Amino acid sequence: MSLPGTRTASSPVLDDSGADAPPRRDAPARARAAATAALVLGAAVLVVLAAVHLTQGTSTATPAQLLSAVFSDPAAAEDPTRQLLRGIALDSRLPRLVGGLVVGAALGAAGCALQAMTRNPLASPDTLAVNAGAHLALTAAAAFGLSLPMLSSAALAFLGGLAAAGAVLLLAGFSEQAPIRLVLAGTVVALGMSSVTAALMMLYSQSTQGLFLWGAGTLNLAGMDGLLPLLPVIGVATLGLLLLARSTDMLGLGSDAAQSLGVRVARLRALLLVLSVVLAAAAVTMVGPLGFVGLCAPAIVRLLAGRLTRFGRFTWAVAGSALLGALIVIAADVGVRALADWAGESTLGVSIPTGVVTSLLGAVFLIVLALRMPATGGGQEISAVALPTGVGLRRRVLMLVAAAALVAVLAGAGMLLGDWWLRLGDLQLWLSGEAARAIELSLDFRAPRVGAALLAGGALALAGALVQTVTRNPLAEPGILGVAASGGAGAVLALIVLGTGTWSMSAGATVGSLVAGAVVFLLAGGRRSSPQQVVLVGIGLMTAAQALTQLMISSAMPHQQAIAIAFLGGSTFGAGGEDLVPILVMLLAAIPVVWLLRRDLDLISLDDHTPQVLGVRTARVRSTVLLLAVLLSATAVIGVGVISFVGLAAPHMARMLVGRDHRWFVPLAVLLGAALVSVSDTFGRTAIAPDQLPAGLVVAVLGPPYLLWLLRRRTP
Repeated sequence: MSLPGTRTASSPVLDDSGADAPPRRDAPARARAAATAALVLGAAVLVVLAAVHLTQGTSTATPAQLLSAVFSDPAAAEDPTRQLLRGIALDSRLPRLVGGLVVGAALGAAGCALQAMTRNPLASPDTLAVNAGAHLALTAAAAFGLSLPMLSSAALAFLGGLAAAGAVLLLAGFSEQAPIRLVLAGTVVALGMSSVTAALMMLYSQSTQGLFLWGAGTLNLAGMDGLLPLLPVIGVATLGLLLLARSTDMLGLGSDAAQSLGVRVARLRALLLVLSVVLAAAAVTMVGPLGFVGLCAPAIVRLLAGRLTRFGRFTWAVAGSALLGALIVIAADVGVRALADWAGESTLGVSIPTGVVTSLLGAVFLIVLALRMPATGGGQEISAVALPTGVGLRRRVLMLVAAAALVAVLAGAGMLLGDWWLRLGDLQLWLSGEAARAIELSLDFRAPRVGAALLAGGALALAGALVQTVTRNPLAEPGILGVAASGGAGAVLALIVLGTGTWSMSAGATVGSLVAGAVVFLLAGGRRSSPQQVVLVGIGLMTAAQALTQLMISSAMPHQQAIAIAFLGGSTFGAGGEDLVPILVMLLAAIPVVWLLRRDLDLISLDDHTPQVLGVRTARVRSTVLLLAVLLSATAVIGVGVISFVGLAAPHMARMLVGRDHRWFVPLAVLLGAALVSVSDTFGRTAIAPDQLPAGLVVAVLGPPYLLWLLRRRTP
């Protein structure tokens, strides 16, 4: 019952005569006005930030003076002061400002379109590996001496980004019910491409000199020539997105509903993908990859759409995302330069890559998103690969024996092959202490490298098997926890601060890995956490660690850069006997623990409900296993640097050979991981001798094709 004179939610609106009044028609107008006001407010803030941005730099010239010099009377342009101000404006400050505005807007619009295309709130040029693919393509061109004009470079970046996005979408699909699937697949593909990019910079250091700063995303543009040719491209691509707005709004209702309304879903998605990659590729060509702008800007717009309903429409969402993308980039650049000025290092503020700041912001965003996710496991995990059925004891034993024999053969090959090929007789003489001095020195140098490759491969494979089990994500691997990247960042920091030294870099790698593990446990290791929260927090930490590593390498001395790149590439070069001890001790300690927990791990790999019903303390087992994975990864990083994909590939191979029973597939995974790193290290030492390829590069080249092959074996 309602009081007289009041109106309930279901009461009709009456006019003076008592008849039903027509529904209010000013609601759309009010929604449009509110959204317009929000855009105007954002634009006003952007104008203020742009004015502040123009004041920052080593010169004390004001924005008014700079603009006056740019638009001054040609007759007065011969004044030396005017010429100086004009040069500062046109060659430094205006290109940096315009570049930040254009690139931020392009990435924001691209992220909005990718999220609409996939109906996935985590889609962006970063999570679809578009930036990584474009970065690899441009780095490869520089490495092989190809000097391309701006538009041709953008076309090459487009091809690289499109290939990367296509691979990720093949892996992850368009399921909006499993957003973490897209992030995980994109992260793994981006890891592989980033590894190849880093290796190219190491092998072709002369051709790629100076690309580290650009690869971190820098707004240090030398004039407007790098911007003007791409502005029409960005404008046409943005216009294309707006022309697809009506169909894209229908796609938001679902694929089936959109198709019933006459939308050609496949063609629409293809067009959205192409236009998004064009925008992202143009941005990468201009300033390098700026991390996570295309993720954060559309996400903020989506939050605003809860109150400003107009932003739920694609046209308004693109406009809002472009505006917010520009705001994020300019605000990040203004902020870091203001901090540098406050610290009295204005030159440092100009040299710090803006992409480092945006990547750190994106990492924080991912971690916050992970903590806000519901702690449930349903529907988020990736479909498991097809596993064999009816595997008998005989097959399992044969597989283990065959893998052990393979490891022994590869260890022998690693001792014999290299820049100087030896024979079995030389190895026998060395073992008996009767080899010639040259042979003895060669084998003394090779033995620790072979041992490091075998032990590190086994440790990474065991860590990968454990991570995949407790997260139930078949595309997860130790690097996803951020442990390897944090260990690499710690080693590079120790290299720069303490100087070259095995012990200092090992200590830095250990501290970095342990800090990452501690953060994962603190943020996502509670009883109510889910595997997806652990993965997202790990990816956020990995992103932050990689951004900081890029910053440190770009500011390091040339000889320090070479050492850091080799370490991050995953090389056994220089490994000594002392490097083997931590890995061996950790393996010997972890294997009995895993054996004791084998039954619990079998149950946890199925689902969340079954182990709880059977009395398994899921949180305790998961924390214990993740701690082991962190320590195993940390010791591997100390021994051989950062190597990806071993923890991904070896457990899958083992499961497909002997099934998911941890009694059998874990030891087989350890042996296969040792074999994979061993053969990669031997190949890298032999293929282009006397030069060497790091083992991490060889594994990274094999990783992405393996993922595509794995997709064909995935169960629906």
